[in-house]
This record gives sequence, structure tokens and C-alpha cells, in this order.
Amino acid sequence: MNFARTFAKKIIRRMGWDLIKLESSFAEDLALNNLLHIVQPVAILDVGANTGQYADFVRRCGYRGLLVSFEAAREAHAHLMRRAANQPRWSIAPLAAVGSHSGSIEMNIAGNSVSSSILPMRRLHEEAAPQSRYVATERVPLDTLDNLASPLIPGIGPLFLKIDTQGYEKEVLRGAAKLLPRIAGIQLELSLTELYEGAPTFSEMLSLLTQLRFELHAIAPGFRDQRSGQLLQIDGFFASSHHVPQP
Repeated sequence: MNFARTFAKKIIRRMGWDLIKLESSFAEDLALNNLLHIVQPVAILDVGANTGQYADFVRRCGYRGLLVSFEAAREAHAHLMRRAANQPRWSIAPLAAVGSHSGSIEMNIAGNSVSSSILPMRRLHEEAAPQSRYVATERVPLDTLDNLASPLIPGIGPLFLKIDTQGYEKEVLRGAAKLLPRIAGIQLELSLTELYEGAPTFSEMLSLLTQLRFELHAIAPGFRDQRSGQLLQIDGFFASSHHVPQP
């Protein structure tokens, strides 16, 4: 720490404040808390739940309402079922990939589990995170969010949707046409460069969400290439203009 920074910290502390390093997880905490406070959802839909990392995150942020998790990878889904068994406010949807139609599809399983995707992985992603390389494939059911969520959520009230499907976000939204009028807030990954073949670009996702009348509320840094420091993904937080009062 250099002299100027040390001196600045002393002055600020005398004023009753302190300097802290703003970490990406802290930025995500703030963004989520702010949006949940505005939205007041009756349920959070966690699409691409993996083994429940997001469930842990929202509970740490203070959310105590209904959480519904969706996961396609068999091992991760089984882990979710075990974790949620004694938690009445946490429901796990039947094993299925969430997309724009019903059927079945090949799921690529990543070595680190969290990077598993329906789409082929680009070389840049593999090089930035070697542990994310695909190690297996699974044939899994495919269904829409409309079909999967409806039996598990209250019949009325605003919803909050989180999508972490490694490039398949657009297909998830296409399969949620009936639910979209109730979705008041969305958190999803936005790729700043193509990490999965055929995944929508950052600008394409912003355009789609604008068409659906969602406005960008906040962003938080996400996946970064540790070799170069290049930011590859961010989390975007969106509020529906149908639900959020305009200034």
C-alpha cells in the first residue's frame, strides 16, 4: 500500500468511513438485494441450478420465500434433491433441460459441472478455464419453463427469474411466454465474447430483453480469463417495466 492510499484511508476513517475493496460477489449481493426489494417476488425460479450454489446465495442475501430450482444434469439434479429434501421452501423441478419446446436433447457435462451446456464449448472458454472441458454427454428430457414451473409456483404474484444455462438463455425465455407477464425481475449471464457455439451475443440479449419490456437495472462482473484478466461474462439484472414504477 503506497503512502497516498494510507494517508487517504486515515483521513476517511477520521470522518467515520472506511475504504473497502469492492469484490464482484459483493456487487452481485447489492444488485440482487436492490432488485428483490423492488420486485417482492412470491417465488424465485432458479434455472440452471447445478448443485444449489444460487440457492445458498439468495438465502445469504436474506430471501426466505419460495425457491424453485431447475437442473438437467443427472448427478447435479440428484444432489439438489438430497439438499432440498427437508427444506419446505425449496422445490426441485423434475429433471429436464429448460428450452423452447418439449422433447429430449444431448447435454454436455463439464469437468467442473457448472459449465455444462447443451451447446458446444468454444476453445477460448476451455483455455480460460481448463477444468470446464466436457467429459461426457447425457440424453435428457427437454421442456419449457411454462410447463415445468406451473405446478410448483403460486397462481398469482410476481416472479423473479434467474437463468444460468451457459448460452441457452434465449431458448429459456422463448419457452416462458405464459409466465413472462408475471416475471418482474431477471438475473442472467451475458457473454461479452462467444464462449459457446451459437450462443446469443451480449447485444442480442439486450435487444431481446428490451423487446420483452425489461430494462437493465444493474450489472456485476462474472467469469474472467485469469491469464489476461479479460472479463468474459457479466451478470445482468433486469426489471420489468410492467411491474416497476417509472420515475
